[in-house]
Amino acid sequence: MLELADRHDLGSCVARRVGSTPTIPTEIIYKRTLSRRKLWVSEEPLNIEKQYQEDHSVKLVVEVDPAKMETYKKRAATKISSRGSIPGFRPGKAPYHIVVRTYGEGAITEQAVDLFIDAEYSNILKEADVNPGASGTLENIESLEPPKFVFRVPLAPEVDLGDYHAVRMEYEWNAPDQAAVDAALEDLRQMYASTETVERAIEVGDYVLLDVTSETPEVNRTGFATFVRNEDRDTEWPYNGFAKELVGLKSGESKTIEHTFPEDWELEDLRGKTVSIEATIKTVRGVTLPELNDDFAKTTGAGETLEQLKEAVKKDVEARSQNEYDDKYFVDLLEKLKEGVTIKFHEHTLEHEGEHVLNELANRLSQQGMDLETYFKMRNTTREQFIEDEVKPVAKKRLERGLILDEIVKLEKIQIDDEALNAEFNNTLNNLVMQGVDLSKLGGGRKGQQQLSQSIAMDAASRVMTRKALDMLKSIATGTYKSPEEREAEAQKAAETVEATDESTPPAEEQEKPAE
Repeated sequence: MLELADRHDLGSCVARRVGSTPTIPTEIIYKRTLSRRKLWVSEEPLNIEKQYQEDHSVKLVVEVDPAKMETYKKRAATKISSRGSIPGFRPGKAPYHIVVRTYGEGAITEQAVDLFIDAEYSNILKEADVNPGASGTLENIESLEPPKFVFRVPLAPEVDLGDYHAVRMEYEWNAPDQAAVDAALEDLRQMYASTETVERAIEVGDYVLLDVTSETPEVNRTGFATFVRNEDRDTEWPYNGFAKELVGLKSGESKTIEHTFPEDWELEDLRGKTVSIEATIKTVRGVTLPELNDDFAKTTGAGETLEQLKEAVKKDVEARSQNEYDDKYFVDLLEKLKEGVTIKFHEHTLEHEGEHVLNELANRLSQQGMDLETYFKMRNTTREQFIEDEVKPVAKKRLERGLILDEIVKLEKIQIDDEALNAEFNNTLNNLVMQGVDLSKLGGGRKGQQQLSQSIAMDAASRVMTRKALDMLKSIATGTYKSPEEREAEAQKAAETVEATDESTPPAEEQEKPAE
């Protein structure tokens, strides 16, 4: 009967597991079945035995009323005969015993099991009070007299946040100093600088176009442009001070550079690794910078005067600095919160998250003209080993953080307001347009545009909800938390204040009416 059970995966990506034993005493449930589809034909109680497993799944041993199974066998016989040809009978009209004699009891039983699962599986989950995290599998058919089926169902993730209101972490971001603003202004001048190709050695202040090759794929780039600065920048690729290593080289010359990345480097693959880089200079361009004045401010579009430009640059520098601080702050806060959190999830849930991680990597590689298989060869690994060593740890961390935030949203009754959602949606659209995406020329016509719009809206809603959940955690960690009831009371009071103000304000035509 295992061969028959193997056919019923019920859509699960999880391999069938055989021989698992219960780790918790089993629970026997006797309930009268209620089916929305009204396919249950017997008033006999349904017998479901639940056996919880260590892998966060549940085994359901379902004993079916024999009369019910006989009904499905008769329907199966009708379906089989309607597809075949039995001499002397119209399709679907042959008596049951004739169909059995023609096709065999096994074929009818197999079809009956198909029909039973299609009709009753969702009701079985409901009767057993199981919240599935993924599609289950028919693991075994223990017997047919009486009919007894064994299902394995991955459970939905469970999160217990513990005493998360007790978590504390100071928020200590400080605005950048004037030196950071001045550096940003210089970067802006570089963007609007005029350049010309020069036949001399590279100097500080030059733009350089070069090819960077290495046996380490993370530091391979063709046609890479860099600017040789006097000062180091954290944003310099592939590491701070790389461009200075090029000073003195001329177009057509090459240089081999060795660099050891620190153990806390951003990219995990480069941590503590010594890399040999071959830099080949293609072009050297001298730079002429524009003057910092009102005309330059107008050219950038950030203001009409130099003072307005400086103010705009200052705000941008502060926003980027705070975003960088927030990224680290919230990662650290979530890790601290996790110390008191209990999270349970099935392997299937982790595999699903891993698929997202791998797909994102594939998309990034495709932008560099590389596919996953080539990447695995360059890394001297296999898909399976890469998933086990690198994808799963990232997926696990992402999954746990996402589940924590989902639970925060639920417990704190966080909702999305239309204003924030619309702002995020429009911001995403504007970014696409700035990247050169012509939304009117997307394939699929109106339907394709609608699908894109729905996708953008869902992504926007996800980002807004994530930010609200993180802000809620921040309020808890910094001691400024307000409960859902307090927030609702404040919102109600604000609404009443606005309403009272509107009622006390006379119509515009009355305000403009001259005194007699």
